[in-house]
This record gives sequence, C-alpha cells and structure tokens, in this order.
Amino acid sequence: MENRSLNHTSNPPQWLNLKLIVSVLETIQDLIVISLCIGLFSFMVIELREMFFSLLPPLDFQHVTADILFLLVLVELFRLLIIYLQEQRVSIGVAVEVCIVSVLREVIVRGVLETPWIKILSTGAFLLVLGVLLVVRVWLPPTFEGIDPERRFASKRKNQLESESSSEPVAVNSNFNSH
Repeated sequence: MENRSLNHTSNPPQWLNLKLIVSVLETIQDLIVISLCIGLFSFMVIELREMFFSLLPPLDFQHVTADILFLLVLVELFRLLIIYLQEQRVSIGVAVEVCIVSVLREVIVRGVLETPWIKILSTGAFLLVLGVLLVVRVWLPPTFEGIDPERRFASKRKNQLESESSSEPVAVNSNFNSH
C-alpha cells in the first residue's frame, strides 16, 4: 500500500500531459511577445511622426536629440524582442546595450553641466559596470542551448576523452609498424 502511494506521487496522472501544457504556455508567451512587438512598432511609428514635427521651426535641438535617442532605445528594445522570438532567450548583450543607450540618453537630455557631480559619478560607475558586463559576456558560455548546460559540458568532455583514447592505440600501432 505504501509502495503504491510513493509511485503515485512521483508520476503525474495520465490525463496531465506536461509537454502539451508547456507547449501551450510557450505559444501563449510567444503571442504576448508578438503583441508587444506590434505595440512597440506602432509606438515607434508614432514617435517618428512626432520627431519629424519637432523638426519644424522653431527648432528645439534638445527636444529633437531626446526624440532621436528615445527612438534608438525603442529600436534596441524591438531588437531584444525579435531575438527572443527567434532564439527563445533574452540576449544579455542586447539588454546591456539597451541599458547603456537609455542611461546615455538621460545624461545627454538632462545635460552634463546641470547634473550634480555625484549623479555623474554614479552614472559613470554604472556605465563602467555595464561595459564590463558587455565584455565579460563574450567569455560566458551560452546557457540556453539546452535545459542542462552541465550535460553539454559533460558530453563534450566525454567526447574529448573518447577521441584521446581512440587516438592512443593508433599511435602504438604506428610505432609497431615503423619498426
């Protein structure tokens, strides 16, 4: 009786198809991201229209610059969503680039001379950390090639060991043939 209850808790019921549930949830998530892409694209078109109207006289250079930089942030966010749809992962590099462009936009729009020195110092430190993260992410292994990245490294190591062990007898045999 106790064995049956242990077996029942470890296996899900037959009517509960986990693969189907995960597939449906992933599809819903993709639909949400697609709707975000459409909304973001529409917002970019509206913002582009606003930017062209701000180019009419009288010209406010700071406002035009802010609009252009804001459009660049939106383009980077759109690119982040597209990469997510294609690869089913969030790109660390693009996310860091979005942060960098957003912070630089705020610094440029508000003006460096009008900003207190402590905010400039903290912004510089934040940008330095983001820059280091952008450089370090190149050396980080991709973690979304499978559910278990350790399995990939283990299989890679196993293949290396197999290739080393298969090459050793060949070397021994070639030594025997050369004598």
